[in-house]
Amino acid sequence: MSELPAWLAPIRDGARTITARDLSRFVPPDDAEARPGAVLMLFGEGPAGPDLLLTERSHQMRSHPGQVSFPGGGVEPQDDGPVAAALREAEEETGLDPRGVEVLGTLPELWLPPSNFAVTTVLGWWREPSPVRVVDPGEVATVLRVPLAELLDPTHRFTVVHPMGYRGPGFAIGPDKDLLLWGFTAGLVSRLLDHVGLTEPWDESVERTLPDRMVRVRQDGAR
Repeated sequence: MSELPAWLAPIRDGARTITARDLSRFVPPDDAEARPGAVLMLFGEGPAGPDLLLTERSHQMRSHPGQVSFPGGGVEPQDDGPVAAALREAEEETGLDPRGVEVLGTLPELWLPPSNFAVTTVLGWWREPSPVRVVDPGEVATVLRVPLAELLDPTHRFTVVHPMGYRGPGFAIGPDKDLLLWGFTAGLVSRLLDHVGLTEPWDESVERTLPDRMVRVRQDGAR
């Protein structure tokens, strides 16, 4: 097993102390029969240095076309818990070899009210990187390894404004910085980086309105 890189140690340690309320105001209520879900927050070291694995949903999907997110989905009966589910989903979506992933822990369970998912984020270190690709174009449009330096760059950060009142952190990502990372995934990234002290000051007054196609999908209420 390879030694954990120095830059990742604070993230691993921070994940052990962060609370659900540090990450979101939405936690699964005691009386809700939420569906269990899991996502993989996988850090690696790519050609541009430390990075994070993300996917862009197919633009043909009925719900959230073009949405950028962590690999993941529902926990199935055959899964041995959320860790197994997150690794399985990552393999199915990106072709990732889960044998090369060292699981560092999990973040507190969070709730997605529109879809009633109770989501566990699995934190991983890409100890032995494997090639990744779009496995099913009907589900995934792009597989991205986003450099951590780009996520931390204040010029790539802004506040996303939804016409229904939502305001939250956003990131411009991708080779041309034309992809929008926002919502649940952006909130997790932003608040974890805040918690571990890696965030660089950025101007929250810079705003971008959510594109119309994403507004329409969000109002559908389905995922």
